[in-house]
Amino acid sequence: MDALHYAEGLIRFDSTSYLSNQHVSDYAEQTLQSLGCETERIEYDDEGVLKVNVLGRKGRGSGGLAYFGHTDVVPTNDWSIAEHGPFEPVVRDGRLYGRGSTDMKGSIACMFAALASVGGEELKHPVYISCSSDEEIDHRGAIEISERSQLYRELVEGGACGIVGEPTSLDVVYAHKGGCQIFVTSHGKAAHSSTREGINANMAMIPFLHELKSICDETEMNVGWMDHEFDPPTLCVNLGINDHNRALNITAPTCVCTICLRPMPTTDVEAIIARIRGLVDQHGLQFMLKASNPPFRRDPDSTFVKQCVTLATGNAPRTVAYGSEAGNFTDIQNLIVMGPGDIAQAHKSDEWVSLEQLASGQHIYADMIRHFCR
Repeated sequence: MDALHYAEGLIRFDSTSYLSNQHVSDYAEQTLQSLGCETERIEYDDEGVLKVNVLGRKGRGSGGLAYFGHTDVVPTNDWSIAEHGPFEPVVRDGRLYGRGSTDMKGSIACMFAALASVGGEELKHPVYISCSSDEEIDHRGAIEISERSQLYRELVEGGACGIVGEPTSLDVVYAHKGGCQIFVTSHGKAAHSSTREGINANMAMIPFLHELKSICDETEMNVGWMDHEFDPPTLCVNLGINDHNRALNITAPTCVCTICLRPMPTTDVEAIIARIRGLVDQHGLQFMLKASNPPFRRDPDSTFVKQCVTLATGNAPRTVAYGSEAGNFTDIQNLIVMGPGDIAQAHKSDEWVSLEQLASGQHIYADMIRHFCR
């Protein structure tokens, strides 16, 4: 079966991150078993929601190739195609439409199809495939795998090479930014605004925001915070403000400021987190570090990266400004990010991947299996 078949099967499952991904994981596990893999499940409870990671191995011995993908997808509230829903895969004009087609069920499908095209007798070293949960939120699935999976520990100790299959248009990516999410909360008291009984939480947030803007401006102008291996070369600090207040005549009881940072491998992220925490304490607000996913970098001149470039598009290895689970798999020395599809199509209201990219991804992944496992 080709990548399109597997991609259509994966897309049909609503595996939005706030839901359980059990059913799509069952499908992935059954597919891996049908392809001759031994499988392993790593489950955990996420505030009452079952999350599932599935890993498979085909072949024996040490070394080989490990592929990492995630089965969760972002919400579909803004889906814009009236003719079909986000979890109804549709092929039109050389494209496969559906949530996750690019990020990254299409990539997993390419690896399934690639493994199906390689006979077990060809494998002198194992192939590992990992399908994780919660990549779109906090990478907890990848963290659980790195801490609990026997197959992960085996591939690390055996020196397997690795691919994280995020969309890169099948170019080899040797470095990416990380992600850091901070929540700052001010508390007030709800009351009718015509009285003096209320305390507006927004007012307590304003002085903090004024000083926070100075930090944001500094990260955009001070070269000490920059890394010109990346475009843009800055932390790309993004702020959000929400008081969840539904009436104009009520004093807001709560105001939440969300802060998203994209640290680079050279960034002293702990220093900037400490500065923000200091401002929070100074203004009597509440601080929460919700997630901190590390950046990733490997040597672009390494033998492994050069081999992957030759097997892939042939384009020079590059960096990207988004993140992936590669930063969570630090035990794997030979690791790249490479997958079908354009990141510009990910998370879109009409998400799609080209059939050409699916076919090319299947072919390249199969060549990499043969190269590293035969």
